[in-house]
Amino acid sequence: MKIVVQRSKEASVKVDGEVKGQIDAGLVLLVGVTHEDGPQEAAYMAEKITNLRIFEDESGKMNESLLDQKGQILSISQFTLYGDTKKGRRPNFMNAAKPDVAEKVYDAFNDLLEQKGVVVEKGVFGAMMDVSLVNDGPVTLIVETP
Repeated sequence: MKIVVQRSKEASVKVDGEVKGQIDAGLVLLVGVTHEDGPQEAAYMAEKITNLRIFEDESGKMNESLLDQKGQILSISQFTLYGDTKKGRRPNFMNAAKPDVAEKVYDAFNDLLEQKGVVVEKGVFGAMMDVSLVNDGPVTLIVETP
């Protein structure tokens, strides 16, 4: 799995002009799934992301996690994270998992986040989405499974 993590002050996702998910302060996650990913990778990523110390404490240092802050998550499926642009001008998406596999891993990942007590809003898997966010910091990280 590969996830772009963006700390945000607020964020939302629309499909066909209708808001499908919206959060206040927390994280926007762009979630990519590859062929080898399954429940173990979803569990690793849920643990890693909820405990990343990327929020400021009272001293202004990045010492607090999403769980410490009681932040929310807006999770967006993003197969294009596995686009290979090494050859030619059109990305090759062969490294992205097929939709039926990716959706199961994506759903399992979001379920694990919710089991940790995090409010998780989501886009619509496979849909064209308009994602809006106010990036806080800006803080943006790429987190990958080992």
